[in-house]
Amino acid sequence: MSRMARIIGLGHQVPARRVGNAEIEASLGLEGGWIEGRTGIRSRFWAEPGDTLSGLATKAGEMALERAGIDRKAIGLVLLATSTPNHLLPPSAPLVAHRLQLEMAGGVDLAGACAGFIYAMTFADGFVRLHNKPAIVIAANILSRRINPAERASAVLFADGAGAVVLAPSDNPGHGILGCSLAADGSAYGLIQIPAGGSNRPFSDGIDITDTRMTIANGREVFVKAVEMMSRCSGEALAAAGVSASDVARFVPHQANARIFNAVGKALGIGEDRIVKTIAEYGNSSAATIPLSLSVAHAAKPIQPGDKLLLAAAGAGLTGGALVVGF
Repeated sequence: MSRMARIIGLGHQVPARRVGNAEIEASLGLEGGWIEGRTGIRSRFWAEPGDTLSGLATKAGEMALERAGIDRKAIGLVLLATSTPNHLLPPSAPLVAHRLQLEMAGGVDLAGACAGFIYAMTFADGFVRLHNKPAIVIAANILSRRINPAERASAVLFADGAGAVVLAPSDNPGHGILGCSLAADGSAYGLIQIPAGGSNRPFSDGIDITDTRMTIANGREVFVKAVEMMSRCSGEALAAAGVSASDVARFVPHQANARIFNAVGKALGIGEDRIVKTIAEYGNSSAATIPLSLSVAHAAKPIQPGDKLLLAAAGAGLTGGALVVGF
């Protein structure tokens, strides 16, 4: 029997500061209700000055490890999916591993934008199955510090938060990743980006501060491409798992925009009652939204052993994917 990687612990964390739509609508001169009507977001959490990416990630990881109830010395790998590390160098994962007292674990950051958690789960699943050791996947972002407050497209969407998943070896063939599909579309590379700060345009005195913040070039094109990529990858992952959409207990999409994941659900034939939605309260924290949503949903109504979950995301790059996961 081939070894699988079972989810044994979930956790999440958000900053203390809750920001309602009214505050952002007032700053942008938008009428009341504009943001919720177009995105499904009512509020989001933004970091306060003392908050750090590693701090949010550590707290989410702490919750997941406590719920998993395993010896921390057994953890072999920490994968941190983030677009907003503490520093460009060094990676933040070793610091998070240290703070979680994961003394025997390797640790590395993954920059997969909104699809980062999907990729990190795929890599962690392979590690657990190959090495027979548990792993923890944490996705975290502080996007409020990368928003251009004058750009409507990004200012209304993005949020801060973290989610974590502990994976452990299992001999049950119904556990872990049952089907996977990954995608990348570099032809749309420039749709969502931070123009300056990388090796192409390094930080310098001549850089306009707005060029170091996120920009969305064409929201409509992002919508169309995200729906297509998430729908296609979901179909391919379901086919790879040998299950149909009707077998999915819960669809947990990246909380990019309610219009996007509702369109994907409709394309797949998954009713709204099976779509996990946290965007109204938590907004879009990029890679963190799926593990955060898993943790929040499980706390509200426990996911049952044997349930099949469909996870899907698409974001900057464009990069995306979908997983069918047996709980």
